[in-house]
Amino acid sequence: MASLLQGRLPINQDLLLMQKGTMMRKVRSKSWKKLRYFRLQDDGMTVWHARQAGGRAKPSFSISDVDTVREGHESELLRNLAEELPLEQGFTIVFHGRRSNLDLVANSVEEAQVWMQGLRLLVDFVTSMDQQERLDQWLSDWFQRGDKNQDGRMSFREVQRLLHLMNVEMDQEHAFQLFQTADASQSGTLEGEEFVNFYKSLTQRAEVQELFENFSSDGQKLTLLEFVDFLQEWQKEGERASDLALELIDRHEPSDSGKLRHVLSMDGFLSYLCSKDGDIFNPICLPIYQDMTQPLNHYYINSSHNTYLVGDQFCGQSSVEGYIRALKRGCRCVEVDIWDGPSGEPIVYHGHTLTSRIPFKDVVTAIAQYAFQTSDYPVILSLENHCSWEQQEVIAHHLTEILGEQLLSTTLDGQLPTQLPSPEELRGKILVKGKKLKTLEEDFEEEEEEPESELEGEQEAELELEAQFESEPQELSPRSKDKNEKKSKPILCPSLSALVVYLKAVSFYSFAHSREHYRFYEMSSFSEAKAKSLIKEAGNEFVQHNTWQLSRVYPSGLRTDSSNYNPQEFWNAGCQMVAMNMQTAGLEMDLCDGLFRQNAGCGYVLKPDFLRDAQSSFHPEKPISPFKAQVLLIKVISGQQLPKVDKNKEGSIVDPLVRVEIFGVRPDTARQETSYVENNGFNPYWGQTLCFRVLVPELALLRFVVKDYDWKSRNDFIGQYTLPWNCMQQGYRHIHLLSKDGISLHPASIFVHICTQEELEGADS
Repeated sequence: MASLLQGRLPINQDLLLMQKGTMMRKVRSKSWKKLRYFRLQDDGMTVWHARQAGGRAKPSFSISDVDTVREGHESELLRNLAEELPLEQGFTIVFHGRRSNLDLVANSVEEAQVWMQGLRLLVDFVTSMDQQERLDQWLSDWFQRGDKNQDGRMSFREVQRLLHLMNVEMDQEHAFQLFQTADASQSGTLEGEEFVNFYKSLTQRAEVQELFENFSSDGQKLTLLEFVDFLQEWQKEGERASDLALELIDRHEPSDSGKLRHVLSMDGFLSYLCSKDGDIFNPICLPIYQDMTQPLNHYYINSSHNTYLVGDQFCGQSSVEGYIRALKRGCRCVEVDIWDGPSGEPIVYHGHTLTSRIPFKDVVTAIAQYAFQTSDYPVILSLENHCSWEQQEVIAHHLTEILGEQLLSTTLDGQLPTQLPSPEELRGKILVKGKKLKTLEEDFEEEEEEPESELEGEQEAELELEAQFESEPQELSPRSKDKNEKKSKPILCPSLSALVVYLKAVSFYSFAHSREHYRFYEMSSFSEAKAKSLIKEAGNEFVQHNTWQLSRVYPSGLRTDSSNYNPQEFWNAGCQMVAMNMQTAGLEMDLCDGLFRQNAGCGYVLKPDFLRDAQSSFHPEKPISPFKAQVLLIKVISGQQLPKVDKNKEGSIVDPLVRVEIFGVRPDTARQETSYVENNGFNPYWGQTLCFRVLVPELALLRFVVKDYDWKSRNDFIGQYTLPWNCMQQGYRHIHLLSKDGISLHPASIFVHICTQEELEGADS
């Protein structure tokens, strides 16, 4: 089976050495450091490990799981152990999603280089694989798992075991017939290509074949005209269908003669439907497709809460990794809680709790390195400053020195602004959000003023009051807080104040107070409870407030487990920075990932026009749409290669059902589900149509969830995919499922037909 990919793998000395295997030290913490034998398997796609060479090995990771490989000095953990373990012999394997990093220390610099270079080569290879190669790799992984004795061939007994692992419940006689047909060499076992043929016979798609024959006059091929008709009538591709048909035939038809004759075979048709072209997510929404020249307050901004935490809020680990992960997934607003630290160096952690501490300097260094790797649109540092005057000076120094040109410390053109700058104007810039001693107008006044340290009593009192109202609550430790803490609260240091330009934090009292007293570059933060009550009591005022000022919403201080709220209700009111605990997977993060999947995942999404209009009459709790409601019809047809819920239970096969959920304004929020299919995760068929009525599609998100039905307890999660309504393609589409962590479950998918239409006159509301 290894031969499927090995022919395409680069022949490389590093890979050959990795396939021989290496003893390395696996490091989990200061106290857990153990020798393990790591070896790249012959397929070049998986790494296994054992306690010693020749010992019982088990899979460690697949190359497709690896995001990147870092050198030892870039590892937070290895840096802390630099006195006992040589940094130059260490490296870190970083995985996709929320899986913990793997820190390894080799016996020599040369061995570390072999593994780093070899892994990077393989990661690049996997990243550039096409659809067929990804399928080959997936099959190769399964072959490895099924081939118990690792002899490169599979007996019928091994195949039966593998079918169970792959979620296939099949009649033994039928399976044996397919096995014998695939065994071309009549050896009683299946080797590489034979296993592929066996898999193909397993995965024949009767529902796609039927669809193909419905549109093909001879049942053998789709002519160019037939394919154009299909694209226009069913896929709703409109006027571009003719040009698109030629492109798609060229891209997906496997035979050269078919390409020359401009016809599409059944294999080409299936390839199209399973590709990005046949995906539910509209490719038009994949690059930057929105206007990026409007003021910052016109955008939803991908925002993180307590970014430094990778665990819970009370005794979880604080880590620079939290910032790296958030920035790499497109987050554009990160939170930094800063407290006085030892030796005059400020530290970052969740105050008054047992969470671990990290130097502020390390956080800023990581932000400087990773801020613009995923998106070059501006990054906002939301500072929660609890430091003394002296350490605030250090904060300002680190920000200025480490961030350098990236840091925005004056207005863009040196002039007093009349509105917030746009994401486009702020490309490559890092902005500080925090308290500020003066207004921008005062900064621009030419007459000399009193030294900044000698604040007038009134201004000092205002800062004290703002600090009291604005600061986000911290969880209390078992010991009580110092009662004099408020009185001894330090005044803001001028050098730090000066770094706050467009994002001055101010306390919120009322919408009327904000209109009367605040400026467009001043912004307020709201706890989730406060924001919810404002939406209920004054939803339209909140919408209007968010057309000229930025708002940040943060999770309740009672969420000690780092759980999340539903961000949708705050987006409905136009709140720009709805901060999420990104370390916690689940429905709420699926919605956040779903909204920001569009626009190149750049972290900025333009709000609908009715949330950008200062005179907007929109009320998120009582929406009245100027247009007719949309009716959404989703026929859930079939599923493909759904993963097992519990991979360790060989005998269990999933009983899948599909739930479709709409999130939007309250009247639009709904869910419906299909019935379950018993004992079939491999190719379940539902053929059921679900119907939704949607009043404000501009705010709607669709979430498709596949569950394993369980009559005894809650249905188990299998996979999901979430996307904005405006990025949804109609027609026959595949939905490629993601894990809880948002990682591709390739080749797992569901096949649907989607149709939207305006509600008919006189239909029931």
